[in-house]
Amino acid sequence: MIMSMTGFGKGSAGNSRISAEVEVKSVNSRYLDISLKLSSALSSKEYEIRELIRSKVKRGKLAVIVQIKTSGLVEGETALDKEKLKNFISLLKEIKKTAKLTDKIKLEHLISNRELFLSENTSFTEIEFEFVKKALSDSLDQLIEMKKNEGKELARDLRKRIEIISDKIEAVQKESLASVTEYFEKLKEKMKLLVQDIIPYNDRLELELAVIAERAEITEECVRLKSHLKFFLDSIDKGEEPGRKMNFLCQEMNREANTISSKSISTDITHNIVFVKEEIEKIREQIQNIE
Repeated sequence: MIMSMTGFGKGSAGNSRISAEVEVKSVNSRYLDISLKLSSALSSKEYEIRELIRSKVKRGKLAVIVQIKTSGLVEGETALDKEKLKNFISLLKEIKKTAKLTDKIKLEHLISNRELFLSENTSFTEIEFEFVKKALSDSLDQLIEMKKNEGKELARDLRKRIEIISDKIEAVQKESLASVTEYFEKLKEKMKLLVQDIIPYNDRLELELAVIAERAEITEECVRLKSHLKFFLDSIDKGEEPGRKMNFLCQEMNREANTISSKSISTDITHNIVFVKEEIEKIREQIQNIE
């Protein structure tokens, strides 16, 4: 089964103290390219996170965002502990009263006390890191499911185009049998106009004309092209990294189509091959999105 390289996934896991949220976006890329946005507390776990991603995704440019929350506070955010602030102000008033001070309580007296502010500086235990891996795994599974669904649509479109090409090649082969014979007869007629008495050279002339006509024969190219079509269909249903194989087969199909076009002496064949090459190009555009 083929899969698209584009998709999106989101996962979360956690407990009452800590939670992890992961978002994964994937777009086309020739290779696997992973861009990670991690919390500082996870920097030592980057390799393990990348390996988990590689175990599930083979190709594509991935943007992975891992966000950690502790008691509802996102890493990097700072919040005010209102209860501590109230207690601290009460303490300052008590100190003023006891010491009989008249100074007013100012802002700098408050902000100098770091304990009034909440800040997320998470250190992970292995058990808590399991939440991160669970959220990441869930987001990747969701991404893969979306890629599979898009892959089904791509497969349906590719099969349709391969069937169109196959029908055109069948028509080309039928036309080729008649066109080569017709070409041979036309050559003989032209030769009769050039040489008044061809009887002395008849056998030799027939052979030479047959060789010339045979150069327009395209059966071998049609057989090879149909073989490529068969392998292409097989690659849709099975095979590792089918996108690379399909891209190679498109090159080979295009090469055979070009050869048929250059050898053809029939305008009908030429028109059909133009149509075939258009379909091959559309297929090539589609498979750029296959993993």
